[in-house]
Amino acid sequence: MPRVKPEMKVKLAGLELVNPVIAASGTFGYGIELEEIVSLERIGGFVTKGISLEPMSGHAAPRIVQTAAGMLNAIGLQNVGVEEFIERKLPPLKRYPACKVIVNVFGSTVGEYIGVIERLNLAGGIAAYELNVSCPNVQEGGMAFGADPGSLEYLVSRAKAASRRPLIVKLSPNVTSISHMAKIAEDAGADAVSLTNTFLAMSIDVETRQPRLSNITGGLSGPAIKPIALRMVYETARAVAIPILGMGGIVTAEDAVEFLLAGATAVQVGTASYADPRASERLAHSLESWCRGHQVERIASLTGALELPRA
Repeated sequence: MPRVKPEMKVKLAGLELVNPVIAASGTFGYGIELEEIVSLERIGGFVTKGISLEPMSGHAAPRIVQTAAGMLNAIGLQNVGVEEFIERKLPPLKRYPACKVIVNVFGSTVGEYIGVIERLNLAGGIAAYELNVSCPNVQEGGMAFGADPGSLEYLVSRAKAASRRPLIVKLSPNVTSISHMAKIAEDAGADAVSLTNTFLAMSIDVETRQPRLSNITGGLSGPAIKPIALRMVYETARAVAIPILGMGGIVTAEDAVEFLLAGATAVQVGTASYADPRASERLAHSLESWCRGHQVERIASLTGALELPRA
């Protein structure tokens, strides 16, 4: 007798996703560039590159360095700006209504964040915003907001008041307690949190005695950070009631299941997409196969289902 097809849909901040796999910001472009490679309607959604009020050129090369079990990047939030994004990047995505488009929003001031959100509010085809308060590769904004409780509370409350769509806050792991920051975001009105972003790190060429990145430091991602990110998701799930999007070194179905068990409602795939642009689609397929093989009827039932050892 054939096994029943598992229910892969999940609900996140008022959105229904066809499955819990989302391609992470900065690793999937604006989505439309990959439509001939990835079947967009086979993943739950994707997060765009960080969108700012004005175009940004990012940092000079070198901007990416391979590390043991991961990579360092210091792209610097290069993007086309909100106007060109709305005019040229967003319209073609309407061909894929099942794939939720989440726009990553960035600014160097609170006013710039709000400006981007207010402009995006007038555009169609967007499911939610992901407020980037955690990029470690820019001099202003980014991690400066995510590392200070007062600044985070003010920004999130202002952004929530301005937003006409669900607001997801992408948190920085470069803080003393990410669960505390998640609680602040929740109390300020966030509908969900994403964690974690990259860890501040660096690499040095011992032959030249120079940093391998032009920005000197960058963000560490990939399998190297997975155990730390997983612990942060677990701790945060016990501090907040809003949904969590877990990320950090996810490559296999088993990786994704770990994050779900720790408390995530959905997961984001980032660094794996550099090695394989179809990583998110492959993960969605393998995750369904894993559920079928383990007699999991509803993938949503895995969220927070970690069984702790008895005392």
